Amino acid sequence: MSPNQRNTVPPMPGTRTTVPPVPTTTSLPSAPPTELRPWGSFTVLEEGKNYKIKRIEVKPGHRLSLQMHYHRSEHWIVVSGTAKVTCGDKEILLNTNESTFVPPCTPHRLENPGLIDLVLIEVQNGQYLGEDDIVRFQDDYARVPANPAPETNMDHHLPS
Repeated sequence: MSPNQRNTVPPMPGTRTTVPPVPTTTSLPSAPPTELRPWGSFTVLEEGKNYKIKRIEVKPGHRLSLQMHYHRSEHWIVVSGTAKVTCGDKEILLNTNESTFVPPCTPHRLENPGLIDLVLIEVQNGQYLGEDDIVRFQDDYARVPANPAPETNMDHHLPS
């Protein structure tokens, strides 16, 4: 008797034998975690050496803190909604499929002046991409201003 015939019942005359489905152990990849903020949320989609890609959602009428980063630049591409962007001393409106660049050490802010969620993709580039590389100048949600990035064996060079 072969191992496959053990513990089987012979089919009744006139019936067909069916093979039960084989359970699989494949699992779908889990979705990346989304971090909630008072202004909306962000999800890290991909991260590698010197880059990070985020999907950011900003609720209507909300905005992020006026902030800067020592160690990274950011590219913002609007997927849906309208973005009001402050970058240095300039303020611009961006619509779907428009983008902007935020250099390191530049005060900047993202705001949703519209009636629907603002969705954008942010591409960060730099040698240090930690969430603690934020200097807050103003914040609508009274969060404690973050300190400059901790020492990361890198020199801080601010424009004179």
